[in-house]
Amino acid sequence: MEITIKFFARFREIIGHNNLTYNFPDGHNVSALVEQLQIDYPALGQHVPQTVISVNRDFADMETELQHGDEVAFFPPVSGGGDDKFAVTYDPISLDVMATKVTHPDCGAVAVFGGMVRNNTAGKAVQHLEYEAYTTMAVEKLEQIAKEARQKWPNIVDIAIVQRIGHLEVGENAVIVAVSCAHRGDGCFEACRYAIDRLKQIVPIWKKEIGLDGSEWIEGDYLPTKTD
Repeated sequence: MEITIKFFARFREIIGHNNLTYNFPDGHNVSALVEQLQIDYPALGQHVPQTVISVNRDFADMETELQHGDEVAFFPPVSGGGDDKFAVTYDPISLDVMATKVTHPDCGAVAVFGGMVRNNTAGKAVQHLEYEAYTTMAVEKLEQIAKEARQKWPNIVDIAIVQRIGHLEVGENAVIVAVSCAHRGDGCFEACRYAIDRLKQIVPIWKKEIGLDGSEWIEGDYLPTKTD
């Protein structure tokens, strides 16, 4: 069987490639693939415990069976973007535009959360950020988060989540969540908070901080499972 492997963030730098094509005998699982990759790329070994793996844009574990034509992706835990309400984009994103996306005649409340680039982290100066994403999977996960939010707060009228990637300067918006409801007590504040927290758990987007002392990939510590 032939499988395609995608690498993101620090894994791309370790492997030296964005994509690889591997030919495996039938019946192999993710564990066998990881073992082979560690043989071919020994530097990968120390990073395996903090690795998130997906198969065909669903989170996988070591026992997940592989099939011919599968797309496997390796990436670090998310640090913390269908239609244009759930998107990953290189273009600047606006709080006002996002609010407009979820505003309807029957809405009496709109809550908007914006995450922007700040000029320091833990006392270290930050000059700018570089964001990267596994775009197709990221959009699917943004849509999933919206569905989860609607299940928790069924009176939500509309919701939109957009993540910007690429080069971002200090002060620019990196991610925006917008939620509308008929009334402010219907969950719009809570859904905004839930969406951004969940995004930082399961959406494959990473950032590299660039400062005077060099650059560093910023990673989370939440390792998603097949149920996420």
